[in-house]
Amino acid sequence: MSKATLWQSAATAAVLCATAVPAHAQRAADTPPQAEEATGGAIIVTARRREERLVDVPVAVTSFGAEELQQRGSVDITDIAQVTPNTTLEESRGTNSTLSAFIRGIGQQDPVSGFEQGVGIYLDDVYLNRPQAAVLDIYDVERIEVLRGPQGTLYGRNTIGGAVKYVTKDLPDEPSLRLRGTIGTYGRAEGVVTASTPITDMIRIGGSVARISRDGFGENLTTGEENYNKNIWAGRGTLEIGANSEPVLIRVSGDYSRDKSNARGGHRLIPGAASGAPVLDNVFDTRGGLTDPEQDVEAYGFAINARVDISDALTFRSITSYREDESASPIDFDALPAVDLDVPAFYRNDQISQEVQLIWDNGGPLSGLLGGYYLDASADTQFDVRLFTTFAGFTAFTQANVDTETYAVFGDFSYDLTDQLSLSVGGRYTWDERTADILRQNYLGGGSPVFGGAGIPFGAPSTDFQGSADFNKFTPRVSLSFQPTPDHNLYASYSQGFKGGGFDPRGVGVNAPSATPGAPTDAEVADFLSFAPETVDSYEVGYKGSLLDDAVYVAVAAFYADYTDVQIPGSTACNVGGIATFCGVVTNAGAAEIKGLEFETNARLGRDMFAAGDALRFQGSLGWIDADYTEYLTLVGGQPTDVSDQRVVQNTPEWSGSATLGYTTPVGSGDLYLGSTVSYRSKTTQFEVPSPFLDQPAYALVDASIVWTSLDSGFSLGLYGRNLTDKEYRTSGYTFVAGDPPVPTLGTEGTLTAFYGNPRQVYLTATIEF
Repeated sequence: MSKATLWQSAATAAVLCATAVPAHAQRAADTPPQAEEATGGAIIVTARRREERLVDVPVAVTSFGAEELQQRGSVDITDIAQVTPNTTLEESRGTNSTLSAFIRGIGQQDPVSGFEQGVGIYLDDVYLNRPQAAVLDIYDVERIEVLRGPQGTLYGRNTIGGAVKYVTKDLPDEPSLRLRGTIGTYGRAEGVVTASTPITDMIRIGGSVARISRDGFGENLTTGEENYNKNIWAGRGTLEIGANSEPVLIRVSGDYSRDKSNARGGHRLIPGAASGAPVLDNVFDTRGGLTDPEQDVEAYGFAINARVDISDALTFRSITSYREDESASPIDFDALPAVDLDVPAFYRNDQISQEVQLIWDNGGPLSGLLGGYYLDASADTQFDVRLFTTFAGFTAFTQANVDTETYAVFGDFSYDLTDQLSLSVGGRYTWDERTADILRQNYLGGGSPVFGGAGIPFGAPSTDFQGSADFNKFTPRVSLSFQPTPDHNLYASYSQGFKGGGFDPRGVGVNAPSATPGAPTDAEVADFLSFAPETVDSYEVGYKGSLLDDAVYVAVAAFYADYTDVQIPGSTACNVGGIATFCGVVTNAGAAEIKGLEFETNARLGRDMFAAGDALRFQGSLGWIDADYTEYLTLVGGQPTDVSDQRVVQNTPEWSGSATLGYTTPVGSGDLYLGSTVSYRSKTTQFEVPSPFLDQPAYALVDASIVWTSLDSGFSLGLYGRNLTDKEYRTSGYTFVAGDPPVPTLGTEGTLTAFYGNPRQVYLTATIEF
């Protein structure tokens, strides 16, 4: 399918953005008034692919609704990680749009081509196969659910660590128009226009257009460009045929986003080893000189969600999707004008997926689903590694095409053994095939021709590989739930997660160990570039309770995970043909043991202490995790050696937590909300090898908001402050140095650069609905 044809198809259904606003979670129609005022017992989620009260779901899940996110002033998906236990969601290095996600110690920081992510991102039940363009801005969505632990018996694509699920709003039955505008510090200016209308009693059409812009937090002192700016256009269109009350409902949606923000440049933490370039005072300033290609991220897709009620008890669902994204990125690792370690890169991803489900729910003791899933995805990457200061005009060019084709059948059923005791059993069988075509060619005299360089080939390709591998696995799940009353749920569960293996698209074939003198054989190269599947056996016990007439909601979970054959993508300096250069390194590190506790609460305080209409709420989360490698094999002196005592699980702070206090009171014709959130994360390591330079010590962030919402005119006005103490904190980085003081291992200047979370921001948002 051509890009033009795809865009025409999406435009037929109107235009809106691939981003999301979680909306306030739906509440049951018969929810009593006091439940509407607080907390969590009546919130409806679809974590198990059917509507259930949050308290009834024997799964660790956090739900965010539109009202809550509006009150918090949440901007994009990364914001919810601050208030979700044992969860990390961050913008990846050098970009606004690529997502790095970790849940309970499982995830992936490096968005390597062809790798499956440890955390699945779902947009209206469509799995997003790649992390590029996955940092979604928040608007026009019913809710966001964060599911912790392996997901595979209920979802089309198996994910080993957890899932983040976007549920977009249905179109209303009446014509509607919604305008949202934001202005703030750093020249922030945003506008969102959302409109919909019924065409007939059974057909509705709607869409949104969003413009998101912001000046940079710093400056590139070499190019003069703003650093950490935003320049995004986005849109989404939806066509609905049918209604929730009808036996057939078809929802066709198309989305498009274009991010032309400048590439993010890193902040050097050490002076230049060769030039003596000093460390800059502003952590948001940089000096990288790479400007070609121009940073540009484009993503689009369409989906058809269809539901057919075959009978009162049996429902058929079909989810069809096509998605594509293209990124051009100039990544200046060393963050200096010199071409010391510069990486221009192109990323191109596309996917076709089809999921079908049969859902059974007749109100009796048995409910559940059977499903089938197909995914055909392609991840194509091209990049230079330019080391002109090491060897004049020396470039290592890589072109890697990694394709994934997967089939799966899955099922999950719950049976009420008694009025209080329920058993859920599920299983999944997955067939994965990974195919790789990898070429690595050295050039002298400049960059590769793909990026307009004048380099000429230097020697034979150091990797010229084609191969494929199959990975098949059955993964089960079982849980037992005991509800002594409808408002209390004690549960225990076991689930297994699986992520297929593949081929390292950045590996260097000539470095493969050879059994005999001379070049390695094709089989030895294939073995060197390949990595095995990883699995996790996850055990969880938990309690959920809706207390004091639904004034207090509490969720507690304890978990243990046995994580084996852990896939660790990384990069290092290596020797190719006598020249120091860049090499990808993917290992199955061995094994890790992960255990932890999670606590969440949502409470209305002092119900009898305030005037009618007033409400004081407390929302809190606390996560503790102990994640350790029990085996981590690496080559030392040519021999496999266990270095697990020198390795740590990355992006997994031992403690994470948040506390939000919010007060609502009637003012004039509406309600005034005043709230503040303190979020905390203990020390975080960026990579498996701890670094005193890159690792982030414990820190806390303070946010606050004041929001007035009219009860009769559809108008709201919010004033928000984020990171009010202006805390500097590192979120990621690059390192190609060794020792203390650091000595360059690649290039002559030494690459040790960091990227930082957003500084203090204040902004004003007005929304009006007609």
